Amino acid sequence: MLVFLLVILVIYVTMVYAPIGAYLVEMFPARIRYTSMSLPYHIGNGWFGGFLPSIAFAIVTATGDIYAGLWYPIIIAVMSLVIGTLLLKDTDPNASISHED
Repeated sequence: MLVFLLVILVIYVTMVYAPIGAYLVEMFPARIRYTSMSLPYHIGNGWFGGFLPSIAFAIVTATGDIYAGLWYPIIIAVMSLVIGTLLLKDTDPNASISHED
């Protein structure tokens, strides 16, 4: 049963990450694409995701409530949704993904 649940979780992750790659490639021209995609991705995953266990544990320890640590990922997800909705504009559907500028 545990293996089945892990397989389901992996499928969910791939459903999320597959469109992200295509979307990010369309957002930036080829000459700045690597830096424009790499920097936010690594800050988001490295800092926010990497410190998640430590921050959640600190929140649980400070409050004494075992569920209080869930507020950190919820707040980060809401912030990502708000920032993404407000700052990201729609990409041009006719844009080319070639290396030419």
